[in-house]
Amino acid sequence: MTHSNTPAGAPPIRSRATRRALDWFVFFVADIQTGFGPFVAVYLTSEKWTQTDIGLVLTVAGLITLMLQVPCGALVDSVRSLRAAAAVAVSAIGAAAFALAVWPVFPVVLASRIMHAAGSCVLGPAIASMSLNFAGSAGISTRLGRNASFASIGTGLAAAGMAACGYYLSSQAVFLVAAALVGPALIALGRIRAAEVTPQHSGAAAAHRGPSWRETRQGLATLLRDRALMVFAFCIVLFQLANAAMLPLAASMVTLRSASAATVMVGAAVVVPQLIVAVLSPIVGTKAQSWGRRPLLIIGFAALPVRALLFAVIVNPNLLVVAQMLDGISACVLGVLVPLTMADVTRRTGHFNLAQGAIGCAVGIGASISTTLAGKLSDLYGSYAAFVAMGVVAAAAVIVVALFMPETRTAPGDAPREQTPA
Repeated sequence: MTHSNTPAGAPPIRSRATRRALDWFVFFVADIQTGFGPFVAVYLTSEKWTQTDIGLVLTVAGLITLMLQVPCGALVDSVRSLRAAAAVAVSAIGAAAFALAVWPVFPVVLASRIMHAAGSCVLGPAIASMSLNFAGSAGISTRLGRNASFASIGTGLAAAGMAACGYYLSSQAVFLVAAALVGPALIALGRIRAAEVTPQHSGAAAAHRGPSWRETRQGLATLLRDRALMVFAFCIVLFQLANAAMLPLAASMVTLRSASAATVMVGAAVVVPQLIVAVLSPIVGTKAQSWGRRPLLIIGFAALPVRALLFAVIVNPNLLVVAQMLDGISACVLGVLVPLTMADVTRRTGHFNLAQGAIGCAVGIGASISTTLAGKLSDLYGSYAAFVAMGVVAAAAVIVVALFMPETRTAPGDAPREQTPA
């Protein structure tokens, strides 16, 4: 835990070994999660699934994610060991990848997506909480920028490797690779020193049993009264409604034209923006302290409607990869600003993971509707209409951020956030 002579709000003293281990864990988790992106659409399309069926299974998984976000956030608040929770979650995601690869039939695919959703609902808050407890309130912006950078490098390398596997072997190999990456992720997690990611709070950490469900309900009620959180959640719903189905739909369109080239295009479409994220995320983490959160959020949201418009008018797969570069701008901004804004909002009230769960619900609502709606629009009216519809929603999200999202950065003299027990 933080040494008693550490000033309030200052980054606690932590070892380089744990810092590196946390970097590598974030890296390998991103590797594993890469297979569950647009590669799923490519794989299921190659297995003769219709766009409606693909959208349906993704929507069901999205609804499960929606239902689990807040309970899983509360669970992460209450567990004694964040490392143990993260280990169980990443193992479940690996098992889901293996099942998806071996049995691509509807019941198994649906079950694997549900397992992946449950694991992700725990893993995201666990990583964010370990990062916050490790870096402290003053250092969290820089730490989140570092997380986003390592995650983007992992995603980019994994996408390149998985695209090669899909091209030279089969699209099934993508998910076998994702399952195999669980091993190094668990090794990295084991090298994180538990004491250095344990939250600081009154009393002994070992004796802490977490908040009761009554306290959790009270905390949720407090968060629901926070204007900044509610506006931000609505913006995230709109963003995901436009964003979640965009690349999977583009991948499916390319698959219908050339199945052999689809995995290569998807890999390139993932790798290119991740290179941008790797370079820009540390800069975003630094600028979030000097510029504030709101200007960066506007930039990140504004890249999405432009990307949707380009997807609507571009036919050449190589140019689609160029348009996908805009995803790097959105990804690096939101990768840093979402957990950072949650840390801002909960600075005095706590419930960091509960707030993460609330935003996770917003992500789930937008994403679950997006995949089914875009799939249905594409089947009925064509991909152009689907991309235009997503662009309109994305433009609405920019307007809401610009007009209604308040600045959440606090002045340097403000009281530090009271960390939520984990």
